[in-house]
Amino acid sequence: IMIRFQDNYYSQLKRFILRNESIDFDREIPTCSFKLTPAIIANQFYFNCSQWAKTYFDSCHRDSFFRERWLAITGSWDNKIVVDIGCGPGNLYATLKGNPKLLIGIDVSEGSLIMAKKIGYIPFLADAHNLPLASEFADIVTLNAALHHCQDMSSVLAEAARLVRHGGMLVIDHDPQLSAWNYQGLGLWLYKIRLTVIYRWFLKSLDIPEAERLTALATEIHHKPGDGVTKELFSQALEPRGFEVKFYPHNNAIGADALQGNQGNPPHWRYRVGQLLSGINPYSESSALSLMCVATRPRK
Repeated sequence: IMIRFQDNYYSQLKRFILRNESIDFDREIPTCSFKLTPAIIANQFYFNCSQWAKTYFDSCHRDSFFRERWLAITGSWDNKIVVDIGCGPGNLYATLKGNPKLLIGIDVSEGSLIMAKKIGYIPFLADAHNLPLASEFADIVTLNAALHHCQDMSSVLAEAARLVRHGGMLVIDHDPQLSAWNYQGLGLWLYKIRLTVIYRWFLKSLDIPEAERLTALATEIHHKPGDGVTKELFSQALEPRGFEVKFYPHNNAIGADALQGNQGNPPHWRYRVGQLLSGINPYSESSALSLMCVATRPRK
C-alpha cells in the first residue's frame, strides 16, 4: 500500500524529471545523487537537526509584512505550478498558503524536506546547482533566503531561470545586499565581536546557543562583510536569458509598499551603527539589508 501511495504521490514530479537514472524514488524523499561540498554539508548538518529546523520554521519569514509583499508580487498560488528551491522546512508555502496545482520543494536537507512534505510540498532532495528537471514548466520559481547559502550563485540562478515558462516568474528574496553589509574599519571590528561581546552582553535577546549559531552561520556562504548579492549579479545572470528584471531593496519589515520603492524603516540600530562606522548611509537604497529580485519571462 505504501509503495502504491508513494508512486501516486510522486507521479507528477516524475513528469518533469529530465534525467531519472540517478534518482531514487524508493526512499521517503525522492533523491538525486550529487557531490557533497562544504556548503552542502553545512546546510545538511543544520537543517537536518529537527530542533533547529523547527526554530527556523517558526521564526523566519512568517510575518504579515512578508506575506503581503510576496502576494503582491506573485498573486495567488492557486492552480499554479510552483518550484520552491531551497525550501527548507516549508516556510514560504506555510506563510503564503493557497492551492497550487503542483508544489515542488527542493533542498539538500532530508530532515527539512520531511517537514515540508507534511504541509503539502512534493519534496525532492537535489542540488540547486544542477537540477534534473525539465525546462520551462513552472509558473513560479522561488529562491527565498536560499541563494546566499549556495556556493555558485550565478549557476543556481541559471538553473532556476531555466525552469520558468514563458509568462512565468522567478522571485528571489532575503539575500544580503552586498552594499549594505560591506563593513569596514571600526564597523568591521564591531561585526567581528558581535557574537562574543555585543549579543552576549548587550543584546541578550539575540543570543542563542553557540553550537546552533555557529552551525547556522556556516550555512550562509555569502552572508558576511564584503559579500552578498548585487543588482549586477541578477542582471548578468537573467537578462541574457530573456528575463525582465526588477529590484525591490528592503529592510524586511515592509509589505506591498516595497513595490513602490519604499524600503521600510532603517534597519535595527546595531546595523546602522556598523554602517555609519563603515561610511555607509543607513538611509540610502544601497543600505537596505535585503535585495529582492523579480524576474519575469515574457510570453511568446
